[in-house]
Amino acid sequence: MAAIDGGTFVPLYGATNKKPVKVAPFKLDVYPVTYEQYLAFVKKYPEYSRSKMKGLFADKSYLSQWKSDFDFGKNNLSNAPITNVSWFAAKKYCECQGKRLPTMDEWEFVAMADEKRVDARTKEEFNKYIMSWYEKPNAYANPIGKTFKNYWGVYDMHGLVWEWTADFNSIFLSGESRKDKATDKNLFCGSGSVNATDLMNYAAFMRYAFRGSLKANYTTRNLGFRCAKD
Repeated sequence: MAAIDGGTFVPLYGATNKKPVKVAPFKLDVYPVTYEQYLAFVKKYPEYSRSKMKGLFADKSYLSQWKSDFDFGKNNLSNAPITNVSWFAAKKYCECQGKRLPTMDEWEFVAMADEKRVDARTKEEFNKYIMSWYEKPNAYANPIGKTFKNYWGVYDMHGLVWEWTADFNSIFLSGESRKDKATDKNLFCGSGSVNATDLMNYAAFMRYAFRGSLKANYTTRNLGFRCAKD
């Protein structure tokens, strides 16, 4: 795991205001969780294997690319990021490692770094790199660690898979009751992307819009995860 010093930053999307968010020091996995690691998990906890997984906690696509319960098949690299895993399953995996899923603010804080800068979001070349990945098909099939090593020593924040966060759907919620619907609806309609006038905002818009479309039992071919720790 990489040690993240923490700090403050202003999220580009999903924030109820434009005040800086404080991120406390924490640790984050250097790489996303791989097929090999997840196979070891389901062997130890067979209730999370494909045939035993309850529909309440994962939809029908859960590990659908696997050959069988304990065989991810020859077409999937052992060191590629595991995908088609629900939020419930990712959360359980991290807990069984004595870890947890990173919060959205933690993930975004680490993801805004390039090789040399803590915050590279204003750099055109950095945002072009992110946008070029969004356009590439099947990046999820590639092995971990082939993207750049960022300032914190973390790989694959961009360029491999989308990743679950602990509070992935928090952008729908506001208010103490968590029932207040008065969130920024522009984020999830055409005007949201129109208002994203530069690459930096558009790249962030895509991430938040994707997260906002998810439910905890969803699984998709390009969605994986990594773990964090206090």
